[in-house]
Amino acid sequence: MVHELFFTDTTDYADFVLPATTFLEHTDIQAAYGHYFVQLSKQAIEPVGEARSNVWLFGQLARRMGFTASCFRDTPEEMIRQALAARPDGRSTNPGMEDVSFEALEERGHIPLSFHRKGFRPFCSGRLETPTGKIEFYSETLASAEVDPLPAFTPPTESRWGERAARYPLEFLPRKADNYLNSTFANLVGHGKMEERKRQSLEMHPEDTRTRGISEGDVVRVYNGRGALELTAKLSSSLPAGVVAASLDWAKLTPGGANVNALTSEQLTDIGAGATFYSTLLEVAKA
Repeated sequence: MVHELFFTDTTDYADFVLPATTFLEHTDIQAAYGHYFVQLSKQAIEPVGEARSNVWLFGQLARRMGFTASCFRDTPEEMIRQALAARPDGRSTNPGMEDVSFEALEERGHIPLSFHRKGFRPFCSGRLETPTGKIEFYSETLASAEVDPLPAFTPPTESRWGERAARYPLEFLPRKADNYLNSTFANLVGHGKMEERKRQSLEMHPEDTRTRGISEGDVVRVYNGRGALELTAKLSSSLPAGVVAASLDWAKLTPGGANVNALTSEQLTDIGAGATFYSTLLEVAKA
């Protein structure tokens, strides 16, 4: 039986999901979607064809590569119990999860967190975790690190407000597909048909098409210093001038095997080391 455990880290009031179906030597926590329950999801169907869980896959890889640590033999249930940090009676020692145990989840499916039952009002009482204990509009911490201590707008490295826009003046919005989950479902005919209406199209503001001599339905070359691909122009007034948009399609199904990721950067953000997929500049020309 493969399970998946959803739970919340109450220390900063952010929700998380721990996939027990993914093998990890150390417990990993990933962002979830704004609920205050611990939820156990059970396997819905038997594996289709040669499908295997991530727990099985990484466990087998580890054994065949000669790793002998016991963690490579942990079952999904054992991983969930480890994530719960259970006491001898099986109940969790995690803050806000004192009423949660694997057995209770098996019986009830989902359990509210204790702070949620008491009425959850973050930051309404007590001291904030700042040096002053208050919301700081001027941050002494940032000032001591020689960073602007006041809130200010700093354009991304690639932005239509930055210097690089002189060469690539259009800001690119690479949208997720509506009917796929990354590459999942992309091989299904029905889902593919639902994506047809916008597949291989580039949404452009009429002002941007006019200055480039582009008309609705024209094949256009979308490019920057990292790559290029050809899409079909689609006029859209829902975008501001200077911004173009295209959906992420499954590269295997696109001409030349390239999708919008051929244009995005691998650079990380200066704070938090996050992805910069949405900080992308490019130019568009009639093909």
